[in-house]
Amino acid sequence: MSGNNIGQRRLVVGAHYGMRDWLSQRITALVLSTFTLVLLIGGLTSSESGYAGWAGLFAPIWMKVLTILALIAFMYHAWVGVRDIWMDYVGHVGVRLGLQVFTILWLLGCGIWAIEILWRV
Repeated sequence: MSGNNIGQRRLVVGAHYGMRDWLSQRITALVLSTFTLVLLIGGLTSSESGYAGWAGLFAPIWMKVLTILALIAFMYHAWVGVRDIWMDYVGHVGVRLGLQVFTILWLLGCGIWAIEILWRV
């Protein structure tokens, strides 16, 4: 059986994220689509324009909670996509790990900054 990769001796590689990542991408996309629709409707039906209109749109607590939920969904959606890019196209393990750590820190930093901005409104 030399050179044969069929049966018990077959080499299996990969992280096996497939179905979980596919489903999480669809769920986070649904959350982001819902948020976009609410934002669009709220923006179009607002009587005020400019900063006052946006501040009024994000003033209710339910909108802040929905925005934070959409932000978390966006960060996870982005993480899964970028992680897959790093895993597929960066061969060197050290470079890939460094890029993944940088991506996590960047997404967390942007998320914290977005929440800080949201809570100021």
